[in-house]
Amino acid sequence: MSAPSWVPLRDELRHEVPYGAPQLDVPVQLNVNENPYGPSAETARDIADAVHAVATSLNRYPDREATVLRTALADYLGHGLGPDRVWAANGSNEVMQQILQAFGGPGRTALSFAPTYSMYPEYARNTHTRWVSGRRDDDFGIDVGAALDLIADEQPDVVVLTSPNNPTGTALDPAHARDVLEAAPGVVVVDEAYAEFRRAGTPTALELLDEFPRLLVTRTMSKAFALAGGRLGYVAGHAAMIDALRIVRLPYHLSAVTQAAATAALAHADELLARVDDLRRGRDELAARLTAGGFTVAESDANFVLFGRFDDRHAVWQGLLDRGVLIRETGPDGWLRVSVGTPTEMDAFHRALEEVTQR
Repeated sequence: MSAPSWVPLRDELRHEVPYGAPQLDVPVQLNVNENPYGPSAETARDIADAVHAVATSLNRYPDREATVLRTALADYLGHGLGPDRVWAANGSNEVMQQILQAFGGPGRTALSFAPTYSMYPEYARNTHTRWVSGRRDDDFGIDVGAALDLIADEQPDVVVLTSPNNPTGTALDPAHARDVLEAAPGVVVVDEAYAEFRRAGTPTALELLDEFPRLLVTRTMSKAFALAGGRLGYVAGHAAMIDALRIVRLPYHLSAVTQAAATAALAHADELLARVDDLRRGRDELAARLTAGGFTVAESDANFVLFGRFDDRHAVWQGLLDRGVLIRETGPDGWLRVSVGTPTEMDAFHRALEEVTQR
């Protein structure tokens, strides 16, 4: 629904709608790639204790630089990183917007390859950055030759790559990442929001940071760390690139509560990440069962699977919802995306899907 004419909205926003996946109260919620396993009681107590410890000083502003948290994040990432090479914000969404505030803007261009995360063009729109979208291959990989031609033609200030890609789950070929990094004239962002779910042997772009100073690698604690409600995203890069992001951050952008909760969660990384292997196995079992059922399944290194193809995907989505199962109607036409849930949730999904599709 567009804004009323009397609302003095920017012209380019007049017919836009807010981003948002449906938030519906149904028994099985498999639509936003959350980790279905929450923190243990012990971890929850430690997080609560950390928040309680800062609660008596909430009359004071938080540490503007989030030094303790950035140190913990650097320790978690490894690869020789220190806190000066890591930045944190309210979810990777805010990190990405800060990147385009700093390196995009009027007269500048950002480029990525669709289908990919639907918020990228909105970050560009919000920062007055020109957006260019290349296309992925039929298997949702990147045709590196076509990608390099597009980069040569557009000379983008920012190139956004994703590994694994959302909504397809596709991991980035490391050779292709290097090719893009060598060709791109500006910043290259590799969004690794789902990095912890990659199959064994799939490398991370963190390995390339020392070689390519204009590379930024973004991560989140929302997925593998089961901290979606904590809203903590972060980025690693050259210290000078991180300093550039500090220019555009809002004052005291990261609350003391968020910093305390995320730092406490990182102290329990082993426990919070212990379910990652279970979710990987669940993903592979999900993909195999969908394939056996006659569906086309995109190869996934994430905690979700894109599957199809449907003449009327909305009817399938609605049929599942009518049976108490919420998945995501996203990606290319004819496809649906389902997050990996608990075994009980996956059984409910498969039963509902069989009823709706008669397969």
